[in-house]
Amino acid sequence: QVQLVESGGGLGQPGGSLRLSCSASGSRISINDMGWYRQAPGKQRELVATITSVGSTNYADSVKGRFTISRDNAKKMVYLQMNSLKPEDTAVYYCNADIRFIGTMNRYDYWGQGTQVTVSS
Repeated sequence: QVQLVESGGGLGQPGGSLRLSCSASGSRISINDMGWYRQAPGKQRELVATITSVGSTNYADSVKGRFTISRDNAKKMVYLQMNSLKPEDTAVYYCNADIRFIGTMNRYDYWGQGTQVTVSS
């Protein structure tokens, strides 16, 4: 069984910083792309940032230069460092991972339960 568990959300001030973490658990798995998505009230879920297994990154225009995605393959973790926070960053942030079960060609998309980030003074 595969699980993604996020942590690190909460209240941040405009101009401040928060760091999100996501831990993947499961045996005999190979993790391909990992990423962060967010969903604000009344809006669709949107991509924030993704990172490949070799560290290539992609960011939404709205967070470029402010957010940094990174991962630790040995620990099966992905992080999102959020700097220069803005009120419009307020959303539920979801961790995502593309996971293959070792010994098979089966790949599945997994999501965490989400962590609330609120940016307000």
